[in-house]
Amino acid sequence: MNSQFGDHITVAVDGHVAVVTLDRPPYNHVSVEFMADLADAIEAIDGEVDLRCSVLQADGKNFCAGADLVRSEGAGGLGAVNPLYDQAVRLFSAKKPIVAAVQGAAVGAGLGLAVMADFRIASPDARFAANFVKLGFHPGFGLTHTLPRLVGQSKAELMFLTARRVKAQDGLAWGLVDEVVPLEALRGAALSLAREIAENAPLAIISTRKTLRGDLAAAVRAQTDKEAAEQGWLRDTADYAEGVRSVSERRVGNFVGR
Repeated sequence: MNSQFGDHITVAVDGHVAVVTLDRPPYNHVSVEFMADLADAIEAIDGEVDLRCSVLQADGKNFCAGADLVRSEGAGGLGAVNPLYDQAVRLFSAKKPIVAAVQGAAVGAGLGLAVMADFRIASPDARFAANFVKLGFHPGFGLTHTLPRLVGQSKAELMFLTARRVKAQDGLAWGLVDEVVPLEALRGAALSLAREIAENAPLAIISTRKTLRGDLAAAVRAQTDKEAAEQGWLRDTADYAEGVRSVSERRVGNFVGR
Protein backbone atom coordinates (compact mmCIF):
# COMPACT_ATOMS: atom_id res chain seq x y z
CA MET A 1 0.00 0.00 0.00
CA ASN A 2 1.03 3.65 -0.34
CA SER A 3 2.97 5.30 2.45
CA GLN A 4 1.82 8.82 1.51
CA PHE A 5 -1.76 10.03 1.13
CA GLY A 6 -1.92 13.61 -0.06
CA ASP A 7 0.47 16.15 1.42
CA HIS A 8 -0.19 15.62 5.11
CA ILE A 9 -0.94 11.94 5.79
CA THR A 10 1.72 9.23 6.05
CA VAL A 11 1.36 5.53 6.85
CA ALA A 12 4.09 3.27 8.23
CA VAL A 13 3.78 -0.44 8.96
CA ASP A 14 4.88 -2.03 12.24
CA GLY A 15 4.14 -5.76 12.00
CA HIS A 16 0.35 -6.04 11.90
CA VAL A 17 -0.13 -2.40 12.91
CA ALA A 18 -0.46 0.60 10.61
CA VAL A 19 0.82 3.88 12.05
CA VAL A 20 -1.02 6.82 10.51
CA THR A 21 0.54 10.24 11.07
CA LEU A 22 -1.13 13.61 10.61
CA ASP A 23 1.63 15.94 9.45
CA ARG A 24 0.28 19.46 9.16
CA PRO A 25 1.79 21.11 12.26
CA PRO A 26 1.56 23.10 14.39
CA TYR A 27 -2.23 22.68 14.53
CA ASN A 28 -3.01 19.89 12.05
CA HIS A 29 -6.08 21.84 10.93
CA VAL A 30 -8.57 19.83 8.90
CA SER A 31 -9.99 20.53 5.47
CA VAL A 32 -12.13 18.49 3.12
CA GLU A 33 -9.02 17.41 1.20
CA PHE A 34 -7.15 16.54 4.40
CA MET A 35 -10.08 14.45 5.63
CA ALA A 36 -10.44 12.71 2.26
CA ASP A 37 -6.77 11.77 2.32
CA LEU A 38 -7.13 10.38 5.84
CA ALA A 39 -10.21 8.38 4.84
CA ASP A 40 -8.31 7.04 1.81
CA ALA A 41 -5.52 5.89 4.14
CA ILE A 42 -7.90 4.17 6.55
CA GLU A 43 -9.73 2.43 3.70
CA ALA A 44 -6.40 1.27 2.26
CA ILE A 45 -5.48 -0.20 5.64
CA ASP A 46 -8.83 -2.00 5.76
CA GLY A 47 -7.93 -3.55 2.41
CA GLU A 48 -4.60 -4.97 3.64
CA VAL A 49 -5.09 -8.48 5.07
CA ASP A 50 -1.88 -8.34 7.15
CA LEU A 51 -2.89 -5.12 8.94
CA ARG A 52 -5.16 -5.61 11.93
CA CYS A 53 -5.15 -2.31 13.84
CA SER A 54 -4.10 1.33 13.37
CA VAL A 55 -2.50 4.03 15.47
CA LEU A 56 -3.61 7.57 14.64
CA GLN A 57 -1.00 10.08 15.77
CA ALA A 58 0.00 13.64 14.90
CA ASP A 59 3.25 15.55 14.49
CA GLY A 60 3.67 18.86 16.29
CA LYS A 61 2.33 20.16 19.58
CA ASN A 62 -1.32 19.42 18.84
CA PHE A 63 -3.32 16.39 17.78
CA CYS A 64 -5.80 18.48 15.78
CA ALA A 65 -7.10 21.95 16.62
CA GLY A 66 -10.06 21.76 14.24
CA ALA A 67 -10.54 23.97 11.20
CA ASP A 68 -8.41 26.97 10.32
CA LEU A 69 -11.04 29.65 10.96
CA VAL A 70 -9.29 32.48 9.17
CA ARG A 71 -8.32 30.58 6.04
CA SER A 72 -11.55 28.62 5.83
CA GLU A 73 -13.82 31.67 5.68
CA GLY A 74 -15.08 31.96 2.13
CA ALA A 75 -12.72 29.23 0.98
CA GLY A 76 -14.86 26.14 1.29
CA GLY A 77 -13.71 25.33 4.81
CA LEU A 78 -16.32 25.69 7.51
CA GLY A 79 -18.88 26.44 4.83
CA ALA A 80 -18.34 23.08 3.13
CA VAL A 81 -19.91 21.07 5.92
CA ASN A 82 -21.45 18.30 3.84
CA PRO A 83 -18.24 17.30 1.99
CA LEU A 84 -16.32 17.37 5.27
CA TYR A 85 -18.88 15.18 6.98
CA ASP A 86 -19.00 12.81 4.03
CA GLN A 87 -15.36 12.05 4.82
CA ALA A 88 -16.14 11.72 8.53
CA VAL A 89 -18.71 9.02 7.73
CA ARG A 90 -16.05 7.20 5.72
CA LEU A 91 -13.84 7.17 8.82
CA PHE A 92 -16.64 5.84 11.01
CA SER A 93 -17.14 3.08 8.42
CA ALA A 94 -13.65 1.69 9.08
CA LYS A 95 -13.55 -2.06 9.72
CA LYS A 96 -10.43 -2.27 11.90
CA PRO A 97 -9.74 -0.78 15.35
CA ILE A 98 -8.02 2.59 15.69
CA VAL A 99 -6.00 3.82 18.68
CA ALA A 100 -5.53 7.59 18.86
CA ALA A 101 -2.42 9.11 20.47
CA VAL A 102 -3.47 12.58 21.58
CA GLN A 103 -1.19 15.42 22.65
CA GLY A 104 -2.08 19.08 22.94
CA ALA A 105 -5.37 20.23 21.48
CA ALA A 106 -8.14 17.98 20.23
CA VAL A 107 -10.70 20.68 19.51
CA GLY A 108 -13.83 20.80 17.35
CA ALA A 109 -13.21 18.53 14.38
CA GLY A 110 -10.08 17.35 16.22
CA LEU A 111 -12.28 16.16 19.06
CA GLY A 112 -14.40 14.44 16.44
CA LEU A 113 -11.33 12.64 15.10
CA ALA A 114 -10.28 11.53 18.58
CA VAL A 115 -13.78 10.27 19.41
CA MET A 116 -13.94 8.43 16.09
CA ALA A 117 -11.11 6.17 17.29
CA ASP A 118 -11.83 3.12 19.43
CA PHE A 119 -9.35 4.15 22.13
CA ARG A 120 -7.59 7.36 23.17
CA ILE A 121 -4.18 7.44 24.83
CA ALA A 122 -3.37 10.98 25.96
CA SER A 123 -0.41 12.92 27.29
CA PRO A 124 -0.90 15.11 30.39
CA ASP A 125 -1.02 18.26 28.24
CA ALA A 126 -3.88 16.96 26.08
CA ARG A 127 -7.08 18.99 26.16
CA PHE A 128 -10.40 18.18 24.59
CA ALA A 129 -12.98 20.81 23.66
CA ALA A 130 -16.23 21.10 21.72
CA ASN A 131 -15.83 24.86 21.20
CA PHE A 132 -18.60 25.31 18.64
CA VAL A 133 -20.81 27.65 20.72
CA LYS A 134 -17.86 30.01 21.14
CA LEU A 135 -18.04 30.34 17.36
CA GLY A 136 -21.79 30.91 17.39
CA PHE A 137 -22.04 27.55 15.66
CA HIS A 138 -23.68 24.16 16.12
CA PRO A 139 -21.54 21.09 16.94
CA GLY A 140 -20.63 18.88 13.99
CA PHE A 141 -18.68 15.78 12.94
CA GLY A 142 -21.44 13.63 14.44
CA LEU A 143 -20.31 14.66 17.92
CA THR A 144 -23.88 15.19 19.12
CA HIS A 145 -24.26 11.43 18.67
CA THR A 146 -20.78 10.10 19.48
CA LEU A 147 -19.79 12.20 22.49
CA PRO A 148 -22.84 11.36 24.68
CA ARG A 149 -22.32 7.71 23.73
CA LEU A 150 -18.82 7.95 25.18
CA VAL A 151 -19.09 10.20 28.25
CA GLY A 152 -22.83 10.29 28.93
CA GLN A 153 -25.50 12.86 28.14
CA SER A 154 -24.81 15.24 31.02
CA LYS A 155 -21.06 15.54 30.54
CA ALA A 156 -21.45 15.84 26.76
CA GLU A 157 -23.96 18.65 27.26
CA LEU A 158 -21.56 20.32 29.68
CA MET A 159 -18.82 20.24 27.04
CA PHE A 160 -21.12 21.48 24.28
CA LEU A 161 -22.79 24.34 26.18
CA THR A 162 -19.74 25.67 28.03
CA ALA A 163 -17.08 24.96 25.36
CA ARG A 164 -14.94 24.00 28.34
CA ARG A 165 -11.51 22.50 27.78
CA VAL A 166 -11.34 19.08 29.42
CA LYS A 167 -7.87 18.13 30.61
CA ALA A 168 -6.47 14.65 30.12
CA GLN A 169 -6.91 13.52 33.73
CA ASP A 170 -10.53 14.72 33.79
CA GLY A 171 -11.05 12.99 30.47
CA LEU A 172 -9.72 9.81 32.05
CA ALA A 173 -12.24 10.07 34.88
CA TRP A 174 -15.06 10.74 32.40
CA GLY A 175 -14.22 7.84 30.07
CA LEU A 176 -13.15 10.17 27.26
CA VAL A 177 -9.53 8.99 27.67
CA ASP A 178 -8.42 5.40 28.23
CA GLU A 179 -4.91 6.07 29.56
CA VAL A 180 -2.72 9.07 30.40
CA VAL A 181 1.02 8.65 29.91
CA PRO A 182 3.99 11.05 29.78
CA LEU A 183 4.39 12.80 26.42
CA GLU A 184 7.63 10.96 25.67
CA ALA A 185 5.83 7.63 26.17
CA LEU A 186 2.67 8.54 24.24
CA ARG A 187 3.39 6.97 20.88
CA GLY A 188 4.89 3.88 22.46
CA ALA A 189 1.83 3.37 24.65
CA ALA A 190 -0.55 3.74 21.69
CA LEU A 191 1.53 1.32 19.63
CA SER A 192 1.67 -1.15 22.52
CA LEU A 193 -2.14 -1.22 22.77
CA ALA A 194 -2.47 -1.60 18.99
CA ARG A 195 0.00 -4.50 19.04
CA GLU A 196 -1.95 -6.15 21.87
CA ILE A 197 -5.08 -5.99 19.73
CA ALA A 198 -3.23 -7.14 16.61
CA GLU A 199 -1.99 -10.31 18.35
CA ASN A 200 -5.49 -11.73 18.07
CA ALA A 201 -7.42 -13.40 15.26
CA PRO A 202 -8.08 -10.68 12.64
CA LEU A 203 -11.49 -11.88 11.44
CA ALA A 204 -12.68 -12.18 15.04
CA ILE A 205 -11.44 -8.65 15.79
CA ILE A 206 -13.38 -7.23 12.83
CA SER A 207 -16.49 -9.26 13.64
CA THR A 208 -16.53 -8.32 17.33
CA ARG A 209 -15.94 -4.64 16.60
CA LYS A 210 -18.73 -4.64 14.03
CA THR A 211 -21.16 -6.04 16.60
CA LEU A 212 -20.10 -3.52 19.25
CA ARG A 213 -20.31 -0.51 16.94
CA GLY A 214 -23.60 -1.57 15.40
CA ASP A 215 -25.01 1.02 13.02
CA LEU A 216 -22.63 3.77 14.17
CA ALA A 217 -21.66 4.93 10.68
CA ALA A 218 -25.30 5.19 9.62
CA ALA A 219 -26.14 7.04 12.84
CA VAL A 220 -23.29 9.49 12.23
CA ARG A 221 -24.55 10.03 8.69
CA ALA A 222 -28.05 10.86 9.96
CA GLN A 223 -26.72 13.07 12.74
CA THR A 224 -24.33 15.02 10.51
CA ASP A 225 -27.26 15.80 8.21
CA LYS A 226 -29.07 17.33 11.21
CA GLU A 227 -25.94 19.14 12.36
CA ALA A 228 -25.32 20.54 8.89
CA ALA A 229 -28.88 21.88 8.69
CA GLU A 230 -28.43 23.74 11.98
CA GLN A 231 -25.03 25.01 10.94
CA GLY A 232 -26.52 26.27 7.69
CA TRP A 233 -28.74 28.94 9.23
CA LEU A 234 -26.36 29.76 12.09
CA ARG A 235 -23.60 30.48 9.58
CA ASP A 236 -25.66 33.43 8.30
CA THR A 237 -25.97 35.09 11.72
CA ALA A 238 -24.05 38.04 13.11
CA ASP A 239 -23.11 35.93 16.11
CA TYR A 240 -21.29 33.43 13.92
CA ALA A 241 -19.24 36.17 12.25
CA GLU A 242 -18.42 37.59 15.68
CA GLY A 243 -17.60 34.13 17.03
CA VAL A 244 -15.06 33.46 14.29
CA ARG A 245 -13.46 36.86 14.86
CA SER A 246 -13.36 36.55 18.63
CA VAL A 247 -11.84 33.05 18.62
CA SER A 248 -9.24 34.14 16.05
CA GLU A 249 -8.44 37.19 18.20
CA ARG A 250 -8.45 35.12 21.43
CA ARG A 251 -11.11 37.17 23.22
CA VAL A 252 -14.62 36.66 24.60
CA GLY A 253 -17.28 37.08 21.94
CA ASN A 254 -19.66 40.05 22.01
CA PHE A 255 -22.81 38.14 21.02
CA VAL A 256 -26.14 39.82 20.34
CA GLY A 257 -28.48 36.89 19.61
CA ARG A 258 -29.01 37.50 15.92
